This record gives sequence, C-alpha cells and structure tokens, in this order.
Amino acid sequence: MRHGKILIVDDENLVRWSLHKKCEEWGYQVAEAQNGGEALRVARDETPDLVLLDVRLPDFGGLEVLENLKRGDDSCAVIMITADPQIDDVKAALKMGAYDFVGKPLDFDELRVTIQNALEALRLRTEVESLRGVIRHRNGHEMIAHAPKMVELMEFVHKVARSEATTILIQGESGTGKDLVAKSMHHQSSRQAGPFVAINCSAIPETLLESELFGHERGAFTDAKATKKGLFEVGDGGTVFLDEIGELSPFLQAKLLRVLEDQVIRRVGGVRDIQVDVRVIAASNRDLERAVREGHFRQDLYYRLAIIAIFIPPLRERKEDVLPLTEYFIQHFNRKFHKSMNGISDEVRRRLMNYHWPGNVRELKNAIERAMILEEETVLQSSNFPPAVGQPLGWVSPSEGAASSSGNGQPLPAGRRLPPLSIPEGGTRLEGVECALVEMALRQADGNQTRAAQLLDISRDALRYKMKKFGLGHAEESNPLAAAAN
Repeated sequence: MRHGKILIVDDENLVRWSLHKKCEEWGYQVAEAQNGGEALRVARDETPDLVLLDVRLPDFGGLEVLENLKRGDDSCAVIMITADPQIDDVKAALKMGAYDFVGKPLDFDELRVTIQNALEALRLRTEVESLRGVIRHRNGHEMIAHAPKMVELMEFVHKVARSEATTILIQGESGTGKDLVAKSMHHQSSRQAGPFVAINCSAIPETLLESELFGHERGAFTDAKATKKGLFEVGDGGTVFLDEIGELSPFLQAKLLRVLEDQVIRRVGGVRDIQVDVRVIAASNRDLERAVREGHFRQDLYYRLAIIAIFIPPLRERKEDVLPLTEYFIQHFNRKFHKSMNGISDEVRRRLMNYHWPGNVRELKNAIERAMILEEETVLQSSNFPPAVGQPLGWVSPSEGAASSSGNGQPLPAGRRLPPLSIPEGGTRLEGVECALVEMALRQADGNQTRAAQLLDISRDALRYKMKKFGLGHAEESNPLAAAAN
C-alpha cells in the first residue's frame, strides 16, 4: 500500500525530522506528534494507515497510546520504536496488536521494508474482511438493516440464533425476507456446520408433503420403490426451515407437533421411531393467531412454535432501508450482468421513497433488476422502472386504464383511483383495507380477475391468493363461464 499516510510519534525533534524526510522520499504522506495526547488527536483527525510510535513519551507510555489506538480503530498498522527494547514491552505490544519493533539508532533500509510489509499486511487483512462481507451477502446470511426497528430486530435475531431455542416462528408479509432471517439464524448458531434444509409447505401437494417431511419406507405406496429420508432426517444436527407453515393440513400439523415435542419422526409406512436433533424455524405470512381463533391452525402447535416469535415489519414501515437496499441490489446486479451502474437519478430516489412497496423487499429487488436490464446509461432512470413504482395504491396507469373496465363494463379513465373504502369489521385495520380493496376491485371488474388484478396493480396469482385469504370466493371453481373469461 504505497502512498499511504504515516503518523510519526516521537518527542525528539531530530528523530521526527529524519523520519519525516525519509517517509516523504518513499512516497508517503506524513503527519507528526511529539507526545501521546497529540498523537491520539492527530490519529482521530487524520486517520493514518500506519503509526511509527516511540515507546518512551513525555506524557503517556507508548504502550498506553498503542492500546488507545487499537481500541478506537484497528484499521491502522503500528510499528514501535525504542532505543532500549525490553522483552516484556515487546510481548505486551505485540499482544495489543503492534506489527513490529524497530530499534534506535534507526536503520532506514530495514525500516522501509518493515513499513512496506506492515502496510501490505494491512491491505490483505482489509481485503479479506471485505471478501468475507461479500460472501456473507451473496449467501444471504445477512440482512441490510438501517431502520431503527430493523437494527433492533437483527440484534434480537442474533441473540436468539446463539441460544438453545429449538423452535422459532417468523411472521411477516410476503417478500419481507423471512427466508433470509432463517438462513442468518442458522449461520449464526452452533448448528452452522450442520445442514440447512428448507421447504415451502404451500408449494407441494399434501399427498407428497408428508413423504417430503418425514420420508417413507420402501413399498409404503405405489411409487415408493426405495426407502427415502425426509427433510427432518436430512436436517439432523442442523436447521429445518418450514416456509408458509400456515398451509399445513390438520393431519400434518399433528405430526409436526410430535416432532417438536419429542424430536422423533416416523417415516410413512414405517413402524419405528427415529430420533432427530433439529432446530425448526417456521414462517408464515398469515396471521396464525387469527387462524387459531378461526379453527384453521392447531392452538397447541401455534403455542409450541411461538415460544420465540419474530415479526419482520413491511418495507413501507422501514423506509430508511429502501435506499441502502437499492444500492446493494445495484451492486449485486452489476456483478450478475457485468455492468457498472453508478446509482439512481433524483427522480428515481423520490419515487422509491414515496412508494408503499406492497411486495416489500422482493418487489424492490425485481424493480431494480428490471431497470438494470433495460438501462443503457450509467445511472438508473425512472423510465425503466415499473409504471406503478412511485404511484399511490389503487392508481391505474393510462395504458392499463384503457384496457380495464369499471363495474358497468366501460373502460376506466386514465389515472382513475378506486373510490373511498368501506372497511369491514374484524381483523387488523390494514387487513380490512386490503380486503375492501380486493372486494371492490372484483366488483368493479364484474368478477373478472385479470381486470381486478390490473386495478390493484398486482399479478393475477397474487389476487387469487388474497381472495383465498379473505374468503372472497373462487370464481374458477364456482363459475365455469367466469373461469373461461379469466
């Protein structure tokens, strides 16, 4: 690391002058201090890369100054200088983090090599730490948290991860990063050397899910041609992540409860219990407490899972994270797409901060990816973001307005908003608003799900999920004509 900054700390004017002259000849910037107090002030203001520190100073001992330098910032190398090296001083200094000792009278050739080696070691250490950070981010083991509530949450996650808790429940809206929190907890735990196995309980048919979770014996059913281990056996000694646990059937909920209570499983078609040692992290975007009240989720299972409960706030409630996340995703896609995007325009910044992000961090990531693919300049412009980003909930773009219809089948005027809401009772106010919006959109679109989804600016799959969530009916199942129209 040539052309770095060196701080010389010595009470002898001649020593400081000679060192100053030589260090400048070698291409370094130089600052000076003649005692310990001045050294600490200069180090704080100048942030040197390396300090040449005399052991004997008029106010503080060199070891005391070294200790303070390392306590405040370990990003600088320190070389101790002494005319009378004592073995105890050398041991103490090296233990505190000094790179090396040089003796007086100074051998400038030796000193030059020592400085070069110290700065190179510092550069390599900094590079390794940086790479570790990149690796952690790429593996999804860390979350970006700038908002106070997220900083507090991640401190709690860190504490829980290092505990002996074997059941943890993570709740939050879709796209908030529940899977990232689960991975982070695994990699911060004593189980980090063990496997991390994940399954989305809503993505696998119930007839197959039991076998996936618990395994099966050969011949247990028609296609069971060989014995298969389930995820709980595969995850033995590690972590099992059950995403969307609210979708489990009552039968599987009962089997899961036994695993949590006894740490044993029985394969499909099996006759013996198998002991397992797993931490189970469950996640859901549903309100499981409400599901318990409505009889859709076992109360005993909920209480067993919720011994440690974590709620991840939606992105709209932690706007301080929007721009840091944007920067992180830009760098991520720079590497993926081999681009050199430098940031976002002021207009994009305003739109990102004003948008409500119903799809949370996942929606932000997808918006950045889209813009990165389309952008031909070095700064992301608003024209390459989805039209809805930056618009209020219920807004309809001109192109969508022309293709959408109102309740009487006529096209909606460009930029039209949905009318005022009548919020139903029951549930949270936010859920009431969401339910009312979905119901109103379906009514205005005469039950046509494609047009209702356009009104809400969400995908048709997302609309169907919300219809199921709020019990608003299933047009495809009950009305073949409506299904054909969709």
